[in-house]
Amino acid sequence: MTLDELRAMIKRDLTMDQTELDIESMKTPQLHNKYLILYMDEKLILGKYESDLNILKKEKWLYYTGKMSQEELDERNWEPFDLVVLKTDIDKFLNSDEDIIKISNKILFQREKVNYLENVVKIVNNRQWSIRSVIDWLKFTNGA
Repeated sequence: MTLDELRAMIKRDLTMDQTELDIESMKTPQLHNKYLILYMDEKLILGKYESDLNILKKEKWLYYTGKMSQEELDERNWEPFDLVVLKTDIDKFLNSDEDIIKISNKILFQREKVNYLENVVKIVNNRQWSIRSVIDWLKFTNGA
């Protein structure tokens, strides 16, 4: 699911019809469950990406230090790395590696998605209080 699709779905689901607050109140548990499941699924994807990054960093470290065999290079379709890199300079190569940057960007995007869903779950948790506040306001404005 793209971020735009997620935003549109959340906007649709969290818009309350003030004329049917009883129905809106009854929808809260289902909305909570829906977004909690989405949050957990996206958090698991984030964990997978982070694991993939750790594995890739180890492989790239082996590559840049010249410790990767020709068989492993062929397996990954990588060309041999001909430079001799000092241990203190390995981080410069790792931090500028295109494959690592790609996964790091995926992690950044996924982390933002997880944070967004975490906040949506909090909003859904507070939805009953919002409904109660609207009801109290309506009572007050109607003189009850």
